[in-house]
Amino acid sequence: MPELPAVPDLLATAVQALGGKERVGQVTMATAVDHAIDTKEHLAVQAGTGTGKSLAYLVPSLRHAVRTGRTVVVSTATIALQRQLVDRDLPRLSEALSKPLGRAAKFAILKGRNNYLCLNKINSVIPDEPEAELFDAFAISRLGREVQRLNEWVSDTETGDRDELVPGVTDRAWKQVSVSSRECLGKSRCPFGQDCFAERARAESAQADVVVTNHALLAIDAISGIQVLPEHDVVVIDEAHELVDRVTGVATAELASTAISAAARRCAKLIDEKEVDRLEGAAEAWHDVLDELPAARWERIPGGVAPVLALIRDAAWNARTALAPQGGTTQQGDVETAAARTQAVAAIDEIHDSAVRALTAFDEPDPAKRHDVIWLSADEMRGVARRALRMAPLSVGGLLRSRLFGTATVVLTSATLQIGGSFDGLAITWGLPAQSSSQSDPGMANGAEAPADADKVRWSSLDVGSPFDHAKSGILYVAKHLPPPGRDGLAPAYLDEIERLIKAAGGRTLGLFSSMRAAKAATEALRERLDTPVLCQGDDSTGALVRKFADDPETSLFGTLSLWQGVDVPGPSLSLVILDRIPFPRPDDPLLTARQRAVESRGGNGFMAIAANHAALLLAQGTGRLLRSVDDRGVVAILDSRLATARYGGYLRASLPPYWETADPEVVVKALKRLTENAV
Repeated sequence: MPELPAVPDLLATAVQALGGKERVGQVTMATAVDHAIDTKEHLAVQAGTGTGKSLAYLVPSLRHAVRTGRTVVVSTATIALQRQLVDRDLPRLSEALSKPLGRAAKFAILKGRNNYLCLNKINSVIPDEPEAELFDAFAISRLGREVQRLNEWVSDTETGDRDELVPGVTDRAWKQVSVSSRECLGKSRCPFGQDCFAERARAESAQADVVVTNHALLAIDAISGIQVLPEHDVVVIDEAHELVDRVTGVATAELASTAISAAARRCAKLIDEKEVDRLEGAAEAWHDVLDELPAARWERIPGGVAPVLALIRDAAWNARTALAPQGGTTQQGDVETAAARTQAVAAIDEIHDSAVRALTAFDEPDPAKRHDVIWLSADEMRGVARRALRMAPLSVGGLLRSRLFGTATVVLTSATLQIGGSFDGLAITWGLPAQSSSQSDPGMANGAEAPADADKVRWSSLDVGSPFDHAKSGILYVAKHLPPPGRDGLAPAYLDEIERLIKAAGGRTLGLFSSMRAAKAATEALRERLDTPVLCQGDDSTGALVRKFADDPETSLFGTLSLWQGVDVPGPSLSLVILDRIPFPRPDDPLLTARQRAVESRGGNGFMAIAANHAALLLAQGTGRLLRSVDDRGVVAILDSRLATARYGGYLRASLPPYWETADPEVVVKALKRLTENAV
């Protein structure tokens, strides 16, 4: 085929067609992505808000796909970005570049199988049983209404994609009409195989130049060893700062007595009653043993637990053997039995694998070298305590190193990739060698040793900056005069400071709190003190609250973690971002505590490698809510004086955008009043 135009030329064509303007950072990033694809060298790019990073990686990706005939996978962390790419960016880009590329580029979205409605399950007479502790009249009636909605929706939807159902339904309702990959009968055995929504999406993705997916499915593709994504040689990971957490989430398992009982009920009509009774007995024994133990991380298997885990393992193995497929026919009754058997096998396999995982977790005597972190969690749901054993990988770096970076060229990008001024902190958690010799010690690894083979795995990093002039557009105010935050909630001095700042801003405030308790306490107190409205996360859906906040400049919105990363409100409705404290992880977080100790066991600084890096990422995300367009102006107020006084304060500030800094409250109040006057 004829030589295609160079990436800068294609980008210029795209920008002009889409009505934008050329940005230096965008051109730099697009050129770097193109170079990485050509040289097969992994690339990490920090691109600030407003850079236009989506176009910067999509243009070279489309060129590569059209030129070579190979698919490029783009992975995102959020549904919002997936939708932006598939519904807005890619359709417009494909049309704009169809002439210079010689054809319209093809694209598709692909999610995990359980995100698509299963035609066989919705037409089956065998419903899922709700978990025992969730039986109550209100829940059952709501579940029935939602399932009825889904039965009506199936005749209208063309994709069966859960995200296209508005308004949505609860996870329990969706579970009645969906299956996981393990539970699926398979296209050839299923009577609806030819019309299957998930199979159709997968077939479309196989023909696409660019496939948009999510970090979770990317992890499933890597962990399972079963090819879920189409053949590809390039992966672009947007929102890459979330990659480790999403992969960890997919690789985390739990073992609860309710799950064992549910698996037994699935087997009830399929295997001998004696084997079902053994499973039920194992569930009761597991409930009893967990009920006697405190919720905490396990350093070893507690006394009396190993025999019960062995009982669960053996009961699950016997049930699995009894569930061995008996062959299949095309008659509807037999298909339903086969579907029930497949779902039972999936449930039993999960129980068995989790029991084995827990039993073998402590075979390695050195905690820093163990694969998993094990802890007992105790949650409350509608007044009912639910205890479960949870298992998460100590590190996912090795997995990513072999299954992701070892199989494709990877481009990682986000507005936040540098921690303490370096890419190495995140790179090591991804399984990449450190670039800086000062960072290559074990103290920088997220629970696992940093690989030191830069000659075998090549990667480069690039910060293309931001179109925003942070020093002229924003003030970083650290309330150095306030006492350090305590454990007893917001001190009166903090509430006074918040009141003063919001009054000066005339509302227009996003309050980001480290806990829901603090957010609610601040909301309750400030509603009595202010003449302007205060919304709190939980009053309505997050999307609805953000819309109300954006529509009324006098409104303030208080909330916790999801708002730190999920709010995009350009314009005069947001002039002040308040953070109540440095968002260090909870000291009793079992996984992060284990990772911190693993770093310390190798002589590193566990606090800096884990807790400080965790806080730095969230601080960068939270403070990034302020400037969302080149015309935005405002203040980021951090009430935690430790950012100015503690030894780690400089490290954390180095992770933030380069705002103009002050600790003088009078300067800040005057600046906010000027902004308010100019906005009126």
